[in-house]
Amino acid sequence: MSGVEPVEPGKTSAVDRLVEQIRDMISERGLGIGDALPTERDLGEQFQAGRNTVREALQVLRAYGMVETRPKVGAVISGGHGEAIRRLFAFHNGISPDSFRDLQGFRRIIETGVGEHIILTAADADFDRLDAINARILEADSVEEAAQCDYQFHQAIVELSGNRTTVAAYHMLRSVIEEVMRLGKAERPVHAATFEAHAEIIRALRARDRIAYVYLMSRHLEFGIRFVDAAPGGQPSR
Repeated sequence: MSGVEPVEPGKTSAVDRLVEQIRDMISERGLGIGDALPTERDLGEQFQAGRNTVREALQVLRAYGMVETRPKVGAVISGGHGEAIRRLFAFHNGISPDSFRDLQGFRRIIETGVGEHIILTAADADFDRLDAINARILEADSVEEAAQCDYQFHQAIVELSGNRTTVAAYHMLRSVIEEVMRLGKAERPVHAATFEAHAEIIRALRARDRIAYVYLMSRHLEFGIRFVDAAPGGQPSR
């Protein structure tokens, strides 16, 4: 088992399967940044994969910034994916309107797209949980805490999709999304506006009203553009 398995048309490659298996293992074991992965040999034995397949899978994870190699330790969990995404959006130079629209466009595709599944499958207990998360925004004592509560609300909606890939993709953008959410949250009235926008979204979900949900979520995601200056550099408006 020293080579990479050939890929049949329409089939997932051995490398892609192993990447998914390693990601699942990381999640199931609760591994965090700095924790070591099993050795290449152990990964091969655990997942019945060849040496080259294991090495290519680790290269994929390194490319995504999820894993890095350290001397005398081997492969460890890295937080580099967040930094790579931050560089991609160039937040160290401020948030431009174009960057904002790109990010919110991604979020709109995800968060409006999961609406139909939520409406068809979610229980009242799921909506109660959204209400509880939303209430924390009014109790936040800082901009950072309010942004975290805001993110947790939207993450909870995405999690109701039940799709692990969608949830993982959304979570990889957490640092960037929270940065956007910090804009305009310096004043309490904005906390209240965010709370009410979320409450309207929950009411639409409880009513199983897909059209209202899509409209309210889209409007909510566009709200923050008013806090992004149209001038070059895109610093938040004062």
